[in-house]
Amino acid sequence: MGTSRVGAAEIRAGDEVVVPSFGGERAAELVRGAGAEPVFADIDADSFCLDPTAAKAAISSRTTAVFPVALFGQAPDMAGFLRLAGRCGVQLIDPGVVDDAAPRLPGSARRRQIAQYLNMRLTGVVTPSVQPGREHLFTRYVVRVPGNGRPDRDAFRQALRARGIVGEVPVPTPAHRTAAFRQACLLPETERAAAESLALPLHEDMTRREVQRLVSACNALGGLVLEPAC
Repeated sequence: MGTSRVGAAEIRAGDEVVVPSFGGERAAELVRGAGAEPVFADIDADSFCLDPTAAKAAISSRTTAVFPVALFGQAPDMAGFLRLAGRCGVQLIDPGVVDDAAPRLPGSARRRQIAQYLNMRLTGVVTPSVQPGREHLFTRYVVRVPGNGRPDRDAFRQALRARGIVGEVPVPTPAHRTAAFRQACLLPETERAAAESLALPLHEDMTRREVQRLVSACNALGGLVLEPAC
């Protein structure tokens, strides 16, 4: 049976590789291209990255590797994954293979500065947190609009657009719900992130006035926008 490489990991046809469903479609494509089967595991709610504990629960006798992915510029918990790889005897695929922050973009210090300002000033949404000991480049500034599911986030997005602020849904459909990779698996944090997350505009060339306008527009909505009563 032949082997293929994904990064430095040797993958054989028929192997399983644990990947995140939220933001992990490219990783799943690479695994499938190597002849192996992606197995989806849940994310950590704070970082949006693959959760080592959930990845461990998804490991089977056929699992060859675990493939964490950096998302929105947030590095995954590599210390946790290195411990997992050592304990379970699986390979660890370098997130840099599909890292959305690599190569490093210019202006990362400025983006961090703006993100820190937004974290201090935004109200009514859950701002992104920087995990201890892990780098966050803020290639995208993704907040959560809490509520009872998709209508709340989408109503908030529409109300921002009416104020001239364009927010984007960063992961419209998790990989395990796409036609190419459909799997019947229970991933509650993935589903919640898909329903609540919204990428707000952030780039290194934003002026102070543009940043303050973003804060004013978001805070004027009070975070959660409810649909009008019938």
